[in-house]
Amino acid sequence: MPELKVGDVAPPFTLESTAGGAVTLADLKSAVVLYFYPKDDTPGCTKEACAFREIDAEIKKAGAIVLGVSMDSTESHQRFAKKYALSFPLLSDPDGAVSRAYGVYKLKNMYGRTFWGIERTTFLIDPAGKIAQVYPRVKVDGHADAVLSALKMLKSWGFRV
Repeated sequence: MPELKVGDVAPPFTLESTAGGAVTLADLKSAVVLYFYPKDDTPGCTKEACAFREIDAEIKKAGAIVLGVSMDSTESHQRFAKKYALSFPLLSDPDGAVSRAYGVYKLKNMYGRTFWGIERTTFLIDPAGKIAQVYPRVKVDGHADAVLSALKMLKSWGFRV
């Protein structure tokens, strides 16, 4: 699958959520910060989730919602969300179909070992379902703030959120 870029239509999805029930992208009427992360309750993923939690109210004020996606189960997500008092839903992609559709399920290499998994990536999706910004191979430090800044800038340019 080719890499998604700004202006592309975001691949549709319906995934089970920690908020109860399923979340369908087409049903959302706001901009979406869709961030893919490798695994619940690991150091980098915890730091990223907590960073988004800290600015979630500002993201909502800017007209967007945050959704985190990994291949962990809904039960794992619920434990993770409760442990860190996450204020936004986590979505379970157990078979990796959505991760593949977004091009973030990749062959990774760690300590000389190769394996398939999610490459930390964030997409900013406008209310019409088009990709407004892509953050590939995310470095966690400062990332959530960079996403918020981009959201505010896009809004100031007339981007409908």
